[in-house]
Amino acid sequence: MTSIVAAFDFDNTLTVRDSLVPFLFEQAGFLKASYYLAALIPDFLQFQCGYLSRQATKEKILTKFFKGVSFCDLQMSAKRYAANQLDSYLNPQAVERLKWHQQQGHRCILVSASIDLYLCPWAERHGFEKTLASTLALDKQERVTGLLKGNNCWGAEKVKRIEDYLGPRESYQLYAYGDSRGDQELLALADYPFYRSF
Repeated sequence: MTSIVAAFDFDNTLTVRDSLVPFLFEQAGFLKASYYLAALIPDFLQFQCGYLSRQATKEKILTKFFKGVSFCDLQMSAKRYAANQLDSYLNPQAVERLKWHQQQGHRCILVSASIDLYLCPWAERHGFEKTLASTLALDKQERVTGLLKGNNCWGAEKVKRIEDYLGPRESYQLYAYGDSRGDQELLALADYPFYRSF
């Protein structure tokens, strides 16, 4: 029997805003976060001009904010952020659509370029079967390196993660929800694609 899967992007799809930047500010504090972001302006400009990849730019940010931080400490902070802050960013229409899929017994999967540290506990609480997201790399002392483990979960990587997890494409029907260029490949894969709509 063919299963039915609903794959949701997170930032600006399930939510009305980005979720990483508030987490950065929460971790570093306003003044330090502002200083770090100002120091990263040359990297942002290189990205805009095509000289720095999306993944490299993201790793520059993560390195600036998190390099050397204990994974255990950051994970605890991420769980608090997921429990106390993320729900305030939710798009009510998106949540209604998610609940509809769950009521139909569909398999709901979160597929996001944001980091899994805070997405996994949030998604588990909201009834998702699986979270496919970007993952922080750690050193031998279980400290954050600032790099990603594997590829940034964006664009074609979203399709790869979905296919690796779900298996043969003919074994399921796919609804997909996204809002940006990073979701185009996922939407193209879907039987029922929804771009900035529910």
